Amino acid sequence: MPALQAQQLAAAPPVGSAQPAASPQQSPPPSLDPVPQALPLAPAVKGSRPKSNPSLLPPAAKTLDSGLGRLASPASLALPTKVEEVRIQELRPLSLKNVENLAEVNNPNLKAIASQVDQAQSNLRAQIASWYPTLSLNAGSLPAYTGGSQRTSFDPDANQGIIGNLIDDPIATSSTSTSRWALAATLTAQWALINPQRVPQVSAARDQFEQAKNQYLIALRELRLQAAQAYFQLQLSDDRVRIGQESVRASLVSLRDAKARFQAGVATKLEVLEAETQLARDQQLLTDSLSEQSIARRDLARILDLPQNITPTAKEPLRPLGVWIPSIQESIIAAYAFREELDNAILSISVSNSQANSALGSVQPFLNVFNSLVTNRYTGNQGVLVDLPGSSGWAIDNSVGMNLTWNIFDGGAARAQYRQSKQRAQENSFNFARTRDQIRFDVEQSFYQLGRANRNIQTTSREVASARESLRLARLRFQAGVSTQREVVDNQRDLTQAEVRYSNALADYNSNLAQLRRRTGLDQVAICQPPALSATKPIGDVTVPVPPEPLQPACQASSKG
Repeated sequence: MPALQAQQLAAAPPVGSAQPAASPQQSPPPSLDPVPQALPLAPAVKGSRPKSNPSLLPPAAKTLDSGLGRLASPASLALPTKVEEVRIQELRPLSLKNVENLAEVNNPNLKAIASQVDQAQSNLRAQIASWYPTLSLNAGSLPAYTGGSQRTSFDPDANQGIIGNLIDDPIATSSTSTSRWALAATLTAQWALINPQRVPQVSAARDQFEQAKNQYLIALRELRLQAAQAYFQLQLSDDRVRIGQESVRASLVSLRDAKARFQAGVATKLEVLEAETQLARDQQLLTDSLSEQSIARRDLARILDLPQNITPTAKEPLRPLGVWIPSIQESIIAAYAFREELDNAILSISVSNSQANSALGSVQPFLNVFNSLVTNRYTGNQGVLVDLPGSSGWAIDNSVGMNLTWNIFDGGAARAQYRQSKQRAQENSFNFARTRDQIRFDVEQSFYQLGRANRNIQTTSREVASARESLRLARLRFQAGVSTQREVVDNQRDLTQAEVRYSNALADYNSNLAQLRRRTGLDQVAICQPPALSATKPIGDVTVPVPPEPLQPACQASSKG
C-alpha cells in the first residue's frame, strides 16, 4: 500500500547521513529522553522535481451517466434574458453518485483549470523550440516600382573654375529619369549553438507544467469534496424540513387538545396560549428550514452547473455513509504521500532555482551560426540622363558565419535577479513546511471531528428515542388530567431539538468522512448497510395536516403596535 511505503520512507534515515561513533575509551552516558531521529528530506523522498501521478486519483468523468443527458451544462457564454428562461420547471432527484458525475463533467472551474494545464503544455513546447534552428524569409520588395524624374539648373558663373568654361549658356540644366521594377528577398537560417538561458528556461517550463497537472488533481479532489458537502447540506435541510413539519403537526394537536379542554372548563387560558406559542415557534423552525432547503438546492445547482430551469433535490435520505478504517497515523502518512500540494511546493523551489540560473545566463556569451541568402532582380533604368532602353539584371549573395553576443557588464542586474530567485526558493521551502504542518492539522482535525460526530450520533439517537417516549407519556398524562400543557410543550420542544441535533450529527459525520477521503487520498471506508425497512408505511397516531397560511407583510405581522 502506498501509505505503508511512505511510512517506511519516513522512518528511514536521510541519504548520506552519518551516525556519530562512540569513543572506544568512554561509553556515551545513558539518557532518559529518547534521541529524536532525523527525518528524511522531501527531495530525497519525492525527488527534487517530482512528476504528477494521476493514477493516485480516479480520473474525472468525461461523459454523463445514462439518464443524466438532459442535465448537461449550458453554453459557457449563455446568458438568460427572459423570465421564462430562469423559471424552475423541474425538480430533479439526484443521488450522491449522480452529483459527483455531474460535477466532474459540468463544473466550469474544473474546465478552466484543465485549460490551464493545456496552456502550461503549450508554454513548455514553446520553450523546447529554442533547441531547434529558425528559418525566416524577408521579402522587402515583392515587387517594388520606383519611378520619377529630376531636373537640376545652375549658374556657370558661380562655378567659374569648374564647369564655366565648358558651358556657354548663362544657365545650365540637367535632367534624369527613373523607371524601375525590382524584386528582392532574403532567406536566413539561424541556430543557437550556445544559449546559457535555454536549459533553465525549459526546466522552469517543465516544472510549471507539472505544477499545472498537480493543480488539476487538487481541484478535482476539492470539487468532489465540495459536491459531497453540498449534497450533505441538502440532505440536512430536507431532514430539518421534515422535523419542522412534524413539529408543526404535533403543535397543532397540542393546540387542539388545549382548546378542547378549555372549552370543557378543565383547562385555563394559559395552556391555550402556551400551545399557541409553541405552534408559532415550530412554524418559524419550518419557515427557516424551507428557506435553507431552497438555498441548499440552488447552491448544489451552482456547483453542478445545471440548466437554468432545473433544481436538484436529494434522492437519498440522510444516513451514515461508512466507517473510516485507517488509524490517525496511517492517515497522516498517506496524506504526506498523496497530497499534490507538497509536490507543488517542491516544484516551486525548482522553478525558482531555474529562474536564478536563467538570470545568470543573461550575462554569458551567446553564439549563433547563420546562413543568409539574398537575391534580387530588377528591370528598368535608374538615374539616367537620357531616355535609354530598359536594362535588367539579377544578383545572388550568400553569407555563412557565426555571431557572438556577450553582455559583459549590466550594472549588477543579473546578479541581483539571481539573488532574488534564490531568496524565493528559500521562501518556497518555508511554504513547504507550512503546507506540511497544515496538512497534518487538517487530517487530525477531520479525524477527531469524525470521532466526535460518531459519538454524537450515538448520544443524540438515544436522546431522540427518550424524548419521543417522554412526549407520548406527557400527552397521555395531559389527556388524563394529571399534567399540564407546559409539560407537553416542554417535551415537544425537547424532541424537536433532539432530532435537529441528531440530523446535525449525521451531516457532520458524513462531511468529515468526505474530508478525510479528500485530505488523505485514501478510500478505505467500510460502507454501512442500509437498514431493512418495512414495505408498508407505519400508521402514526397523529394525522393532522398543516394548514396553509398566506404570507403577510412584515409590517402587518409585527406583534408591536
